[in-house]
Parts: sequence; structure tokens; C-alpha cells
Amino acid sequence: MTPVEPRDALDPSPAWPPGWTVIARQAVGSTNDEARTLAVGGAADRTIVWADEQTGGRGRRGRAWASPPGNLYCSAILRPDCALAAAAELGFVVALAVAEAVARIAPGLAGLGLKWPNDVLAGKRKLAGILLESSGRADGRTDWVVVGCGVNLASHPRGAEYPATDLANEGIVGVKAADLLCAYLEALGGWLARWRRDGFPPVRGAWLDRAVGLGEAMTVRLDRETVPGRFVGLDEHGALRLGLAEGGERRITAGDVFMGDG
Repeated sequence: MTPVEPRDALDPSPAWPPGWTVIARQAVGSTNDEARTLAVGGAADRTIVWADEQTGGRGRRGRAWASPPGNLYCSAILRPDCALAAAAELGFVVALAVAEAVARIAPGLAGLGLKWPNDVLAGKRKLAGILLESSGRADGRTDWVVVGCGVNLASHPRGAEYPATDLANEGIVGVKAADLLCAYLEALGGWLARWRRDGFPPVRGAWLDRAVGLGEAMTVRLDRETVPGRFVGLDEHGALRLGLAEGGERRITAGDVFMGDG
């Protein structure tokens, strides 16, 4: 059986898919912070930090991520030995794995889709978010990647800038975090194998198949400007292709996306 560190007074865990080491905690400051510390210390590929609660959860750009008990919070340590620039592709790999796991555990969920760069939606509301951090070596290769994900099972943040939801709010009640984590690790193992074998093109294609708002209006908020346009697709590296009203396209590598005219 895949090794699991003990948890304090928590439900028994399922048998994890082979090849994963799961470190389970009742509460941590941030699973990404814990995983990053372990990665720097030499933790093996496919080590997972899983917690029932985060007291200092983080989202993209250092935003606070509300993390009460009852949802899934985990961070995976990956050692893909790829070019550092290619490590960003793992955000799309993880998004696909999360979406597949949710679809398996909650087959009745309507409106499951993906929003660039790192959100999983249900009915155009945020169900899950992904945070990717990486470190490179002197030779330009990736040393480690930590990919965290939070999936709202029983609760979701209120008053968030982008509307959120949770499975219970969508009528899917009683989903256990351990069961979703097991399904996620199985899906992630499959997508990692395909990415390593075939590269980014099949990941890009599968992500676009689940993309929300393809061909529709969107607004992208950047550090110094807000750019309206139309969601054309992804380029070969995963950058957002935004069609502009005056013609042509703009490729965006980081920003906050809002569907519609904003």
C-alpha cells in the first residue's frame, strides 16, 4: 500500500493509487508551504500534503484562500525534470485531473468546465482553484514543482470577486475529501504519464474541450491595464489568445479573467 502518515482522530483513508506518498494533516498553515519545504528538503516525486483545514491558505498572487474544514486541500510535489519554462504546463495537467476526478465523484454535477488559467467551474462559478510554484536548477531544468489545489465540497467563500460555489451548494452532498483525493491522484497519474509521453498538445486539446466561454467575450485584468476581447484559445505554451476588437490577437501569460464584457 502507498505510505500514509498518521492523522489525528480522522476517518480512515482509502487505499491510494500506487506510486503516491500521502502526508495527511488535520490542519496546516498552507499545504503549498508545507510541500515546498519538503521539496527543498529532497522529498520524492509524487509526495502529497493533504489537510482538512488551512489556517493560512494562499491563492494566486498571494491572495488569501478561505480554507475551513470540510473541503479538499492538497499540494503535490512533482519532479518532472523538464525545462523550467515547460513547468507551467502542469497547471493545465492538474486542472484536467481535478475536473475528471470531480466528474467521477459527482456525475450529476452540471456545468463542469475550466477557466484560464487555473480554475475549475461549476455553472460558471468557481468550484476549485490551482496554485503552481516551481524551482529550477542551474542547468535550466526544473528541480521541483508544487501544485496545490483546493476543491469546495461543503462550503465556499462569500463575497468573492469571482462568484464561487461548492458541491453541496450544487446539490451534490456528502462527498468525502478522501474519496475525491483518491480519484484526483488516479487521474493526475494518467495525465502526467500522457504529458511526459506526448507533450503539451494533447493536454491543450483536452483542456480546450472543457474550456468555458471559448469564442465568447471576456475581460482580462493585468497589473496595469484591463483588456477586453474574445477568448480565441491557447497558444502552444498555454498562453491565453485574446482576440481584440480592433483586430489581431494578444497573447497573455498572466492575468485575471472575467467572462463577458466585464
